[in-house]
Amino acid sequence: MKQIEIVGYQRANLGRAESQAIRAEGNTPGVLYGGDEQVHFYAPTILFRDLLYTPNVYEVLLNIEGTEYRAVLQETQFHPVSDALLHVDFLLVIPDKPLKMAIPVKLTGTAPGVQKGGKLVTRIRKLRVKGTIENMPDFIDIDVTGLDLGKSIRVGQIKVENLEMLEQASNPVASIEIPRALRGTLGK
Repeated sequence: MKQIEIVGYQRANLGRAESQAIRAEGNTPGVLYGGDEQVHFYAPTILFRDLLYTPNVYEVLLNIEGTEYRAVLQETQFHPVSDALLHVDFLLVIPDKPLKMAIPVKLTGTAPGVQKGGKLVTRIRKLRVKGTIENMPDFIDIDVTGLDLGKSIRVGQIKVENLEMLEQASNPVASIEIPRALRGTLGK
């Protein structure tokens, strides 16, 4: 799994006024959960850009005033109008303790349905899985070489070692849609 480092600073005062002052200085407040006690911190907002605006999944090395924590991004809050980052929540990574993450899907291969004029559609871009951080892949590879017109690959057909799938087995992940121009000619 890819790693990214975020350097932050301990928060002395909690509360709305303090959080607004932190944001006014170009920082984002955050919380690290999962340990013996919560760690409240803030970090420059620009450091979160590579973590948030990418389809990739990262293990985050939080360096808060010299103390390092291994964590994963749990939740983000954005302003409803300006879309500015307001708050981040991280979950502490404890070795050999399972955690839940959304892993991106990567489609590989050439589907026969596409060669016949169909359109490959990704229905689910990230799959929720449960497992230890050591078993979390960068992406879940899905082979679409067997997909024909009108067919789908469902969650239940995907095999991932050492991970438990948290999505419904009947949910389609990728499918080949039949264009309207081909619909009339297929029945003949």
